[in-house]
Amino acid sequence: MSEKGFVGDPFISRNGKELVEVSIPNPDKADTRPWETFVISPKMIHENKFGKGVWMKLPEDGMTRLSRSVKNGIDDAGQPIWGRETREVTNAELKALMEPYKDRSRGSVLSDLSDRKEETAAAKPSWKAFRHQDVAR
Repeated sequence: MSEKGFVGDPFISRNGKELVEVSIPNPDKADTRPWETFVISPKMIHENKFGKGVWMKLPEDGMTRLSRSVKNGIDDAGQPIWGRETREVTNAELKALMEPYKDRSRGSVLSDLSDRKEETAAAKPSWKAFRHQDVAR
């Protein structure tokens, strides 16, 4: 994961095991649904020293169940009724979901800036061009 705060605080499950909840951000920025989550033993997940990422010990050929809260409707008092939506993913898919930054384009910052300069220059005339027109009048 690329941002801090995806690993929740440890809690004790119903069967007495210590677990942590891990949140996975939605890949689409426009997606406003709650993030998907899964639980794992705190011994199997570690945040790096800068708090900007995690690493997990999961079997490569295993499966993980992801879930998210979904709004099922509104009750008579006007309060939302929430349910859970679950799905199973392979641990390879889970790794891809946890590393969305690897899908972003890897264009350099300088080329992005030069593209923006060209767009800006085409959108508005420069001050020199404006002053030159003013003198000609």
